[in-house]
Amino acid sequence: MTDVPPTPAPTAGAPHDEEPQCSAKGCRAAAVWALRWNNPKIHTPERRKIWLACDAHREHLSAFLDRRGFLRDVVPLSELDEPA
Repeated sequence: MTDVPPTPAPTAGAPHDEEPQCSAKGCRAAAVWALRWNNPKIHTPERRKIWLACDAHREHLSAFLDRRGFLRDVVPLSELDEPA
């Protein structure tokens, strides 16, 4: 895969009946993972941004964030409402 950043998670502003989708560019698969991250140069330490991932893109998106030192943790989407 190329080093292309994902598209933003389409859950923000999405109707409640829509299933959350993977954040990988062009992927329309159902998200099952939440990748919590922050950029320490611009975000406070407690701030968490979230990308969503399907099983197929979890590793790729995690590696993309980890190479930059941004990845904080990966949790199942069902646990997203729990504190980091």
